[in-house]
Amino acid sequence: MRTTEEFRGGNVSGSINIPLQEIVKRIDELKNLKQPLVLCCASGGRSGQAHGYLAQQGIECCNAGSWLDVNYYHSQTL
Repeated sequence: MRTTEEFRGGNVSGSINIPLQEIVKRIDELKNLKQPLVLCCASGGRSGQAHGYLAQQGIECCNAGSWLDVNYYHSQTL
């Protein structure tokens, strides 16, 4: 959900980045990913917008908020 530049600045290991403005044109790619999708961005705002749209498209997903929080929880499971 973050810009390419934001993603390069730090991200969750193993994650992929699809900026919010690309969601509509990449919907088929998103539908083919293992679900549920865990969505995150800098603060949770953009991932919240994406969550609303993707849920309407029948994609199982959750808004996990900040990528820093997701990164922390992910690191605890390794």
